[in-house]
Amino acid sequence: MHPMVNIAVRAARAAGNIIVRNMDRIDRLTITTKRSNDFVSEVDKQAEAAIIEVLKQAYPDHGILAEETGRQHENAEYQWIIDPLDGTTNYLHGFPQFSVSIALKHKARLEVAVIYDPVSQELFTAARGEGAQMNEKRIRVSGHTGLKGALLSTGFPYTDQSYTDTYLETMKALMVPTAGIRRPGSAALDLAWLAAGRTDGFWEFNLNAWDIAAGALIVREAGGIVTDFYGSDGYLESGDIIAASPKVFPEMLKTIEPCVRSSEYARRYKT
Repeated sequence: MHPMVNIAVRAARAAGNIIVRNMDRIDRLTITTKRSNDFVSEVDKQAEAAIIEVLKQAYPDHGILAEETGRQHENAEYQWIIDPLDGTTNYLHGFPQFSVSIALKHKARLEVAVIYDPVSQELFTAARGEGAQMNEKRIRVSGHTGLKGALLSTGFPYTDQSYTDTYLETMKALMVPTAGIRRPGSAALDLAWLAAGRTDGFWEFNLNAWDIAAGALIVREAGGIVTDFYGSDGYLESGDIIAASPKVFPEMLKTIEPCVRSSEYARRYKT
């Protein structure tokens, strides 16, 4: 295994141990509202601190972009992108769909990714050019052809409702030809499951880099395609993402792009 993947795995497991250890005391956790429907608990903060401690011990000069503590060493060539608990709302409700997400970016290119589900103990990993794995077994995206009969996953707007109508247009357009749409609640796991062939495509609006960086690399290393809504590589900056197996992606993009181009969302967020 790639040495940087090993370090990221160690960090993810340390965070996962904290998350699981606190599952039986969720009702006693200190919870803060960052903005509408966006929560942070003491577990998020403890898990993030554990990740950063492991990474800094191994790579003290690397930069950090983390959900709760923000940026450190912003000008470093290497930057770790961290979501210590993706799916906090699920976690706080005892809904067992959440994950730890860690990616490493060198300059502008994603190099290493780890997503860890501490409940199922499924560990998804990837290093650029070396493929993707789940629990050390190679994974590939599905071979499904087109949207007909495809199973997609997504995430609903929950903090910023200004683009809800646009989102619903995309969902309506995708519901008709597909076998179904799922909304589990952790974008990182959505992408990991896509990489493992459990779904055929994923799309969501307005995410943060830490939500999708690790998943994007894992999907690509599993043979999938990842872009923004315009077929470009700007998804980490915009937070708008389409990911799918190669024979599903073209129809997803063809369906989603016109919904976005004709919307208020495009006028507000795209120039």
